[in-house]
Order: sequence, then structure tokens, then C-alpha cells
Amino acid sequence: MTTDASDYVPPKVWTWNQPSGGRFANINRPVSGPTHDKDLPVGRHPLQLYSLGTPNGVKVTIMLEELLALGHNGAEYDAWLIKIGDGDQFSSGFVKVNPNSKIPALLDCSGRHPIRVFETGAILVYLAEKFGEFLPTETTERAECLSWLFWQMGSAPYLGGGFGHFYAYAPTKIEYAIDRFAMEVKRQLDVLDRNLADRRFLIGDDYTIADIANWPWYGALVLDNLYDAAIFLDVASYKNVVRWAQEIRERPAVRRGERVNKAWGPEALRVPERHSARDLG
Repeated sequence: MTTDASDYVPPKVWTWNQPSGGRFANINRPVSGPTHDKDLPVGRHPLQLYSLGTPNGVKVTIMLEELLALGHNGAEYDAWLIKIGDGDQFSSGFVKVNPNSKIPALLDCSGRHPIRVFETGAILVYLAEKFGEFLPTETTERAECLSWLFWQMGSAPYLGGGFGHFYAYAPTKIEYAIDRFAMEVKRQLDVLDRNLADRRFLIGDDYTIADIANWPWYGALVLDNLYDAAIFLDVASYKNVVRWAQEIRERPAVRRGERVNKAWGPEALRVPERHSARDLG
């Protein structure tokens, strides 16, 4: 292993005096709150989703499509495109729905007063409890489901903000950072692989919000070459994860949910906004 030379010495007090560099430097900042005034659009359906077809956004569109597939008409939704590269998440309207300025954000307009829900784990639990689906009620199974849900919430930042950033997006390749996060991502894949060795889905025979949360990240990693790192991470060796990911991808609702708020890739797979089932063909 070589050592990355650096003359950088951290100052006593950090100050923001230059862009951080990398692909998302233009939207990174050390403060919160809106940068401009703009109201969010509101459609005619009970649920209003403001999102983008990233792994975090896909979690929620898959959940909504799964609920609709089960006949829950109250899960009808308008999905509005939030262009994070343009800073849409810093509008005054978006910040009112999610003060953390991250996609996705959900507004439930089905009751007397709109209810905002942000953070994907919270959104999945909220929808699961609202419609009584994909979250077991038996104590042991519920605890297992929530454990894997929050495992994903705590683990995926190491995959995306850690490995993905330094391997694919950082302006320079830093061996220490890439090695550190590659090791952690492979450990996470091994955790999943061992768990799935004798389970069809993450908690057993039942498909739950734990699978819905984990699949857009780890399924994409083993099936879609996320960050162009499939060979580097040897994802094919995690055979149980690959089998799990392939089975979930075959679900029609997952196929639909993958396309919502997607504004890149093959034209046939792009559905930047979704306002009815017809938008998905």
C-alpha cells in the first residue's frame, strides 16, 4: 500500500472558504434553510411526493407502487421531480416539507391538515402503518423488520457518501479513503449475504419494508454496477444477495417504481413526473 502525500494541516476552527470539489460541489454548503422562494406544486392525489429517482427516492416510489398493486387507492400519488443538481431542494416550499433539504419528501393531504414526512425510513414506516402492509405486527417479526430497515439507514451512507463519493465523484483518488470504505461496503455485503443464506427475504419468507429499503442500494450495487464498481468490489461473489436482488427486480411494482422521477438513462425508462398510472404505460 502506498501513502497519499498531503501537506494539509486542519486549522483550529474550520471555515468554508472554497468549494469542496467533486461532482456535487455546487450544492454542498455548511448551512441549512432555503436559498430562494418557490412554492411546491400540489396535485389532485392524496399523497404528494417530491423526489428524484436516486436509490433513496426509489424506495418510496416502489412502496407506493406496491401499495397500489394491492388495491390501496388511498396510495395514489403525484410524484414531482426535484432537480437536486439545480438546487430545487433548497426552495422555501421544499424546506417546509423537509427542513433537511434532502429527497424524498412526502406530504399526506388525505386528512384535514397536511402531514409532512421526511427521511425514507420514516416514510416507509408511515406508509406501512397507514395502509397495514409490509410491516409485520407480530412482535418478533416486527422487531426484525425494523432492525433491517434501520440497518440500511445507518449503513448506506458508508456506501453512497463514503465509498461512492471517494471512488466515483471525488476530484482526486485517495487510496486510504477508497480502501477504508471499500472494506466497509464489502463487510456490509457479507452481512446481507450471510443473512440471506437461509432466508428468501431479509426477515424470512415475507417481503417487507426492510427489503424495499435495502434493495435500491444493495440491489443496484450487485445488479446495475452502481458507481461502476461491480468488478472492483467483486459483487458477483455475494451470490445470496444477487439471488435476492434478482427476485425483487422481477416484481412489477418494483419495475414501475424504478422509473418514477427518473430523468436520465434510456428514454423508455424515464418518467420524470408521475400523476397517474397511465404515465407508466
